[in-house]
Amino acid sequence: MNIKGRLVFKSEEAVEIARLMADSLTPDNIPGIETHCADKSVTVTFSADKIGTILSSVDDYLMNAKVASDIISKGRK
Repeated sequence: MNIKGRLVFKSEEAVEIARLMADSLTPDNIPGIETHCADKSVTVTFSADKIGTILSSVDDYLMNAKVASDIISKGRK
């Protein structure tokens, strides 16, 4: 069974955050993760055979999105 999920980040900073996330998660990436950047949004699509794999991947991305957002915000001050 193939399970799919999607996260959409909408923000003025979305593309910059996605680049930071991609760099920080490269060692942990699984083949079923794809990231697409648009003007002010980033969509991350996950697919895997096990729900646990999807949940772990989403958890990693959300944590790194928070860290990236904090770094960007502090850098602009």
